[in-house]
Amino acid sequence: MARLHVVIGIIINANQECCIAKRAKHVHLGGLWEFPGGKVELNEAAELALKRELFEELGIIVEQAEAFMQLPFDYEDRKVLLDFWLIKKFKGEAKGKEGQPVKWVSLEQLQNYEFPEANKPIIKRLLSERFS
Repeated sequence: MARLHVVIGIIINANQECCIAKRAKHVHLGGLWEFPGGKVELNEAAELALKRELFEELGIIVEQAEAFMQLPFDYEDRKVLLDFWLIKKFKGEAKGKEGQPVKWVSLEQLQNYEFPEANKPIIKRLLSERFS
């Protein structure tokens, strides 16, 4: 089974809040909250995929992204490489362009939302760091 490369944006606004979105019920891990992102296409650079996905999903233009962490994770039905990027500079207002609910929450509030298992190490790291 090939490992699926997925880019994920940890988008932090000026109020130190993080953007999260709820996965549609009919998709893998549906109904859980997530950091927005998506699949890297064949021969596409990860940062370009991140910018494309966040524009398609949220309507924002990423001005600056910093590699944060890569995490291989094996679910029962698929293997993924989660490629997390920290974004503090972007243009536009994040909206669920695919009909998904979108929220801005404090880093501490992330613990109150149900995320996929693979996101738990990311949330733990986010809670241990502060971003200015």
